[in-house]
Amino acid sequence: MGAKVFLHVGAPKTGTTYLQDRLFLNRSSLAKHGIKYPTGLREDHFLAALDLTGIKWPGFAEKAEGEWDGLVRRAKLATGTVVLSHEVLAVAKPSRIRKAASDLGGLDNSTELHVVFTARDITRQLTADWQEGLKMYGTKSFRRYLREVKEGDPRTSKVWFWRAQHIPRVLSNWGAIVPPERIHLVVLPRSGGDVWEMFSQVIGADPTWAPRESDRRNSSIGAGEATLLRQLNQRLKAAGLERATHRRLVLDAIVYDTISERESEPIMFPPASHEWARDVAQEWTDWVAASGIDVIGDPADLLPGPPTDAEWRNPDRPGPKAVRDAALDALVGITLEAANRPDPEASLRRRAARAARRLAKRPGR
Repeated sequence: MGAKVFLHVGAPKTGTTYLQDRLFLNRSSLAKHGIKYPTGLREDHFLAALDLTGIKWPGFAEKAEGEWDGLVRRAKLATGTVVLSHEVLAVAKPSRIRKAASDLGGLDNSTELHVVFTARDITRQLTADWQEGLKMYGTKSFRRYLREVKEGDPRTSKVWFWRAQHIPRVLSNWGAIVPPERIHLVVLPRSGGDVWEMFSQVIGADPTWAPRESDRRNSSIGAGEATLLRQLNQRLKAAGLERATHRRLVLDAIVYDTISERESEPIMFPPASHEWARDVAQEWTDWVAASGIDVIGDPADLLPGPPTDAEWRNPDRPGPKAVRDAALDALVGITLEAANRPDPEASLRRRAARAARRLAKRPGR
């Protein structure tokens, strides 16, 4: 086991996909400097995180079995500094957190265990979380989504946003095991910033040790794309499409490969809920100030910026042209996906022809 283990537990939509891909692409270069990112045959720690947390993610539950123990074994073989990362870990229950700390040597102090949490402006996180739900086969309007978030008690609610994003809740759970000086909160600037440079500071790396850039981005979508996706999901659910098939056809072919590449006006947070969001974020910054944890960046950037002068547009009611254009691009994307797939009938004919040739070559024929 490495002398130090940095467990990056989230939050979702804070550059986690980018960080994980950059760690993977540069694992050989980082290893030369004593920074290990153990992945085995996989590129990330998604299945291991599912296995540890016990989340039954549609299409991945059986694949995840045993992945956490496998990741722990690889981490124990590493020396120096080990980095493990996935945002699903943010929602781990206390019993699972204790298991993670025990498995990684954090309870008996055989390993110096650190926890890293990346975070940003709450209003950006709320709109991003809603979009992510639509990508994962969700059908909620933004109005309904925001109402359900606001109605819940952040510290006990089962709503995913609070479980994965509420800084006092997540870091208090991990802080029951890890001392505050080993909990690192990375606050991304509202104006943008180099998340890799800030993350490198935490794990004790020089940013130049990972020269290969990642082009993976979990991009946001606009109101037209969001409405298209929400309505498409409603109809696909009514038609009985399974989640695994939705992931392959809709998430990959339509969302990632097509509509997320479109230039769209970003979804803005409603000014009417701005004061509520600021109050929540202020509670977060007050907690951070009193917690004694290590902070990289300015906690004030967790607060939403002042509402812009631009007219707010309801993301549930984009113009028909925006939805139509997004739908046409989605049709192009799924058509190209189908065109690039092998013809099943042609494959069947080829297999039949090969079988016929083998039979013809048998003795006695």
